[in-house]
Amino acid sequence: MPDIQRKELERLKLILKEFHSKGSIPHELVEELNTEEKEFLFQIISEERVKDTLAFIDSIDEKQDWNKVKVRMDEKRAPKIPVWKPLLKYAAMFIMVLGCSFFVYHYFLSGANLKIDNESIRLKVGDDFVKVIKEGERRQIVTSSGLVIGKQEGNKISYNQPSGIDELVFNELEIPYGKIFDLELSDGTVVHLNSGTQIKYPVKFLRGHQREVFIKGEAYFKVAKDKVHPFIVSANDIAIEVLGTEFNVSSYQEDRHIKTVLVEGSVQLTNSVTIKDTIVLKPNQGALWDKETLEAEVKNVDVDLYTSWINGEMVFRNTSFESMVKKLERKYNVVIENNNTELAHKELNARFSIDVESLEDILIALKQIVPFDYKMTQEKVMIY
Repeated sequence: MPDIQRKELERLKLILKEFHSKGSIPHELVEELNTEEKEFLFQIISEERVKDTLAFIDSIDEKQDWNKVKVRMDEKRAPKIPVWKPLLKYAAMFIMVLGCSFFVYHYFLSGANLKIDNESIRLKVGDDFVKVIKEGERRQIVTSSGLVIGKQEGNKISYNQPSGIDELVFNELEIPYGKIFDLELSDGTVVHLNSGTQIKYPVKFLRGHQREVFIKGEAYFKVAKDKVHPFIVSANDIAIEVLGTEFNVSSYQEDRHIKTVLVEGSVQLTNSVTIKDTIVLKPNQGALWDKETLEAEVKNVDVDLYTSWINGEMVFRNTSFESMVKKLERKYNVVIENNNTELAHKELNARFSIDVESLEDILIALKQIVPFDYKMTQEKVMIY
């Protein structure tokens, strides 16, 4: 095995052993890696394959040439470490194309650099490392230094209270249209994220600092109580301050209004335009802040209308068809073009379960209330 190949494998082995024994990687070792090597390394850690990788490296006979390694990779018999069977196949392809000694790259890098599109759940860790979150998987969440700060289990990411972090470090999570996702912050606050939502948050809340997160879209918060450290949700020009409560906030960029509905506890709303104007909500009250007029309205509301989405339902009460269309687009990740101007302002009442009813089921049901024609493709609905 050429020296450069041996050096790369030994460096990988050294870093993984360090992580396996201490749970983190020294900064100086990480700095020696290029971007691809870092992505590869973090993929191993996040998928909890450190021990398997070390065993695989130890199983390589350095006296064999690459042809023999390739023969071994092509063997049909089950390997001693089953998890590496797909790895060996990709490794062989990588060796033949690039002759690279870091032949385990191709398998892991293909997972780390999955195509990021508008339908992918994205987690931004640090300044420039974006991961695709695949629903239903189980993996660890790691920082750029290899520190484990949380875990993904199915459709939820949970953060722990990692030691060694003494400054605010942010992650960003982006949920595409057509999906919902759950997030548990390091203080135990649970956030349900609706379709088309982005949230920025510290991986660890620091003592002596207020707990602040930033959101675009819609989310339901169950805030962990902490009288010493207020929890603040910043949604565009609105700041919502709480100590421990449950509330829903909707702040989509394309919507004219920012809506906050209180379920339990109390919240105080301020805005960046007229800071002295504050609003305190009581349970079952909602605040509607107009982005254009910069005015707010508070009224009693039916909480179910604003929180039913958490349970996979869509509830409409005296809602214009135009407003319904926006929610249907987000929920089903489809473009709906309404060419029926009379229909746009019709107010309707309806309740749907997105786990049971397809978009076409909903359109057929709405047609029974207000007749209209439509043409449907996979990505677009035309209403006439």
